[in-house]
Amino acid sequence: MNKTSSHSPIHVVGGGLAGSEAAWQIANAGVPVILHEMRGVRGTDAHKTDDLAELVCSNSFRSDDATSNAVGVIHAEMRLAGSLIMACADKHQVPAGGALAVDRDGFSEAVTKTIHEHPLITVVREEVTGLPPREWDLAIVATGPLTAPSLASAIQAETGADALAFFDAIAPIVHRDSIDMDTCWYQSRYDKVGPGGTGKDYINCPMTEEQYNAFVDALIAGDTVGFKEWEGTPYFDGCLPIEVMAERGRETLRHGPMKPMGLTNAHNPTVKAYAVVQLRQDNALGTLYNMVGFQTKLKYGAQAEIFRMIPGLQNAEFARLGGLHRNTYINSPTLLDPSLTLKSRRGLRFAGQITGCEGYVESASVGLMAGRFAAAERKGEAVSLPPATTALGSLLAHITGGHIVNDEEPGKRSFQPMNINFGLFPELEPGSIVKPEGVKRFRGKDKTIMKRQLIARRALADCANWLGLDIKLAESA
Repeated sequence: MNKTSSHSPIHVVGGGLAGSEAAWQIANAGVPVILHEMRGVRGTDAHKTDDLAELVCSNSFRSDDATSNAVGVIHAEMRLAGSLIMACADKHQVPAGGALAVDRDGFSEAVTKTIHEHPLITVVREEVTGLPPREWDLAIVATGPLTAPSLASAIQAETGADALAFFDAIAPIVHRDSIDMDTCWYQSRYDKVGPGGTGKDYINCPMTEEQYNAFVDALIAGDTVGFKEWEGTPYFDGCLPIEVMAERGRETLRHGPMKPMGLTNAHNPTVKAYAVVQLRQDNALGTLYNMVGFQTKLKYGAQAEIFRMIPGLQNAEFARLGGLHRNTYINSPTLLDPSLTLKSRRGLRFAGQITGCEGYVESASVGLMAGRFAAAERKGEAVSLPPATTALGSLLAHITGGHIVNDEEPGKRSFQPMNINFGLFPELEPGSIVKPEGVKRFRGKDKTIMKRQLIARRALADCANWLGLDIKLAESA
């Protein structure tokens, strides 16, 4: 491979979303990259292919609204920063209402192809069983939530701290032609039209109160996968198994993934469903749909039996049943400096879900930052951190400096995986929220919407400034 840079390479361990993005950012800064990926030599409990950036859970990157949604803001910031992950997601999107969802195979294949074609990136298929050797000088560990036990042990030995862990459950995928459309109907919640969508991007399965109660009873009684040696590991609240939610209260599901609000049964418009199960398109062909919010640790036999209780899915054929895998993340606030460098070892950075962020775009965004920081260090430039007012900066601040409140065991009990949200952003300057002219009452929801819009606008402007871009680019992102 022709290398056109005089710089020594930076090593990236892990070819998931974060590692692929880190490698891309480094290479585009003119620094060679050696990307180490063990799949192809050794698999994981959750991955099905050897492609880079394979999506093992949902195919959704969540909201793409950059005007008033924190996830949409980080999408826009990543696009401004030339994100490979976002470029491939945009190219392979499938309809999903107000969300950005992708054809998972097309997406990962595009990332893999683009990485392999970059003249400054070399992909090495091997398992790195310990911390990167010191002779590598600059390296990024982006091994994700499925870090191999040997590497996890090496991290523990270096840091003197225990890795934290939580369970992540995978939602089932259903063949579209096995869904009874005489019972179900197409509609996005509140008929919202998103990128590439029509306002009818979800398949909806209605339930009566009697059907809902029977379903909840079956979930609670269902045979689940045991924790075994992982007993006691906490769940991440953003990805709770459906049966765990059911156990938390009979109405929990009806106010969560099965809420009926904003939906009208096309077959019976005058009767409001007591609960609704939604399925979202999972591939570009529209032949597969995943059950939204139905992550599960039910055993396969129980899954098929219980999920076929859902009206419209009585004859459902599953392309993939749900599953359970272990996620591992480090105690970042105590172990990492603000540039994601391990405090005990200069030049070694961490990126992605192993740092304690949660979600596809969050993981990739931390890879983006780690890659930029490492490239600047290799080139002898000052490492420039994103402003805390940006989505990137607010997530970075959470990972490297947030939630240390326990004096006896600093960080461990209080630091938890986090999706990007407006609660991580600094408050607006006093007086920023001004009541619009002609509006008599301005409070509650309207005030919250304006606050989010102002935070989003500030974030994109500050991100563009950080990247040295024209402010108009941020406004159009």
